[in-house]
Amino acid sequence: MKPWVILALAMSVPVAVQGKQLRISEINANNVDLSKDSDGFRVAMPRHAWQDPAKESPTDRNYMAIVPVDFHNGEIEAEIRGDLSPDAPGFARGFVGFAFRIAEGRFESIYLRPANGTSLDQVRRNHSVQYVSYPDYQFNRLRRESPEQYETAADIALGRWVHVRIVVKEQMAMLYLDRSPHPTLIVNDLKLGQDQRGPVGLWVETGTIAHFRKLRITSK
Repeated sequence: MKPWVILALAMSVPVAVQGKQLRISEINANNVDLSKDSDGFRVAMPRHAWQDPAKESPTDRNYMAIVPVDFHNGEIEAEIRGDLSPDAPGFARGFVGFAFRIAEGRFESIYLRPANGTSLDQVRRNHSVQYVSYPDYQFNRLRRESPEQYETAADIALGRWVHVRIVVKEQMAMLYLDRSPHPTLIVNDLKLGQDQRGPVGLWVETGTIAHFRKLRITSK
């Protein structure tokens, strides 16, 4: 096990990756605003990049802060929080999560929709956690072709910290929430196959102001 340890504790604390001090300037902000405050890394999508359902169908995109690690099999662990921008559109859900094995414009991703976790609509609650594979297997295609297989309900909420652990091995990924010994979501067929590898992304979507702290990435 080769540990990549990433600490996001305070403004004065640098980030360490496999023993090397990694500063925020070395993290690539791809169409997101990236900064660091007392809560950790702050990742938000600028207003001009928000999707507009009146003009296009919402999709999953490759907007994220990319951490330069070579991740294949291993674990991604952090505390994350999704909040809504004050002027977020009605379809915003506080989208926040991780992309992994990013390479050649493709990646796997597991993310949360915190607003759905407290909805009084059971169907929306069932869409609280999502797996996607960019660009070919986005949420709308997976929901249409394999309903209920790649998303599920979860006890999450806007503005609430949640401990997230993603365990990846070959073509399988499991999501654990709030240190539960039981996975919330199991993906047995990662669409990009078992050989895909690459960086990890701090992923957000329209209307989200996200925070990531106590981030740890370990890779075998």
